[in-house]
Amino acid sequence: MPELPEVERATEVIREVAIGKRIEKVETTQDEIVFSEVAHTEFAQEITGRKVIRVGRYGPIPQVKGELPIHYKSGPKSATKDWPPRFYKFILHLTDDNTEETAQLAFLDARRLGRIRLRASPLTEPPVSELGFDPILCMPSLDEFSGAVLKRTCPMKALLLDQSFSAGVGNWVADEILYNARIHPEHRCNTLSLERLTALHHYTSKVCTIAVAANADDRRYPDHWLFKHRWGKGKKEHSLRLPSGDPATIKWVTVGGRTSAYVEELQTLPVNPIDTTKKRIIRKQTAKTKRQADVDEQSDLTPLSDSSEYDVRASPTKKQKSVHLCLEGAGAISEYPIEEGPSRYFMKGDE
Repeated sequence: MPELPEVERATEVIREVAIGKRIEKVETTQDEIVFSEVAHTEFAQEITGRKVIRVGRYGPIPQVKGELPIHYKSGPKSATKDWPPRFYKFILHLTDDNTEETAQLAFLDARRLGRIRLRASPLTEPPVSELGFDPILCMPSLDEFSGAVLKRTCPMKALLLDQSFSAGVGNWVADEILYNARIHPEHRCNTLSLERLTALHHYTSKVCTIAVAANADDRRYPDHWLFKHRWGKGKKEHSLRLPSGDPATIKWVTVGGRTSAYVEELQTLPVNPIDTTKKRIIRKQTAKTKRQADVDEQSDLTPLSDSSEYDVRASPTKKQKSVHLCLEGAGAISEYPIEEGPSRYFMKGDE
């Protein structure tokens, strides 16, 4: 699924193709799962005749006629320029009234994970209003970042996948950040040292910046990145080396419901000081509280936990990013969030 770099690339594609053009026609396919809270025919009717005046992004795979779809790494061998593309949910027929230039833009969703909704103001309404910082658009200061990390007790990988913390960071981006910062995916947030926090803050911004500058083209990513060597999960040899020149050992672990790749020699998991504290507390328990603890330990019920505590096995929050299309017309404003798993469009315009 696409992540922040791919959504930024998609935004640029839409800017290049759509800005200044009028939506002359909209083709849609019926899908009651993807078209959430609005019928596909109503969606087409609402945006037909509007003009795209601005495209923005916060935080799914568009295809322009004559171009291959955008993927988070090299596209599948089955990718073609056939039109209309398979699995499309809508196609915008765009026309430049001045030059009469035409173009077509399609929204594809093979896995039907996307959702199309109507919102009056997407940036101030859920789900976008509930997103965390965008590493490209609004990276927080080190102090703010550190405070947000240290108050959590979940594994670091789970926090990076939490879109209420960092919008647009998905599985491979999170792994790349942690690899460069030399942090194990299961390292608990509230036990990070100042050195590791500083590295985490730096690479959260740097990894996303480099990927966006490369236009989400993985061929242009640095050779030393884990991204270049992680695929295949041990089924093929890799050439990743340690700073000493020795071969690196890439391993995998499930954190936050996702498979996480890490380098065993560089991303070590320290002894968790929280566990040590809990042991000291248990030694101070009275006989009564110890009996209760024994009962709790034998219970099949899941114990209540703080809202910031994550189960490593839990499914991750869906990645959410947004692209905003502003459409010029006359009257009230309507906006259309189009969610594609880790990313989503918004179309904003006047009736």
